[in-house]
Amino acid sequence: MQKELKCPAIKGRKTERARVFSEFLKMLYPDALCALEYENDPYKLIVMARLSAQCTDKRVNQVSKPLFERYPDVHSMAEAVQRDVEEIIRPCGLFRTKAESIISMSREIVEKFGGEVPSTYDGLIGLSGVGMKIANLMLGDVFGQPRIVPDTHCIRITHKLGLITKADPVVCERELSALIPRAEQSDFCHRIVLFGREYCKAPTPKCDECPLNQGKIKE
Repeated sequence: MQKELKCPAIKGRKTERARVFSEFLKMLYPDALCALEYENDPYKLIVMARLSAQCTDKRVNQVSKPLFERYPDVHSMAEAVQRDVEEIIRPCGLFRTKAESIISMSREIVEKFGGEVPSTYDGLIGLSGVGMKIANLMLGDVFGQPRIVPDTHCIRITHKLGLITKADPVVCERELSALIPRAEQSDFCHRIVLFGREYCKAPTPKCDECPLNQGKIKE
């Protein structure tokens, strides 16, 4: 409904707003890449995704280098001493909780899946510390099953544009999944993160500089 629209830059029905915004993001960020530098290694991505909670991707990329030098694969992480992991990942915040869940998750991958990160939603969501956001990221970026990844940027911006009815991850995932074509969902989410960092920042969006407010939209 139009009354949900808090940003006036895109108008029309919700389906049309979603189409226009998706095309705008493609124009602005043609290369949709995950900001986490995981080197196409599923083990590294799932660990880094867990570290990213309430932490910037830049910091995660920095901290992950010494972490993976010490624990280069899921087997070594499964045998890690928690306090040693804590010391390495301390700059990421919530280091005790994250260390515990990363080690537990690695043990589960070794014990239940033979050391291979599971490629199904049910398998991923059953791992320690893995929720819908991480599971969908893994499915889209590693296993070729694009999904909506409802991170803070995605939730905040799509709610501001009236594409979702509530700023909630479950609502975001469900409602955007119905608006964005499945094949484009992962790329859409990577692009919206870039847009959120560059223009639609919280709590100080650069509305005066935003291309959405400067007529730079292909409709």
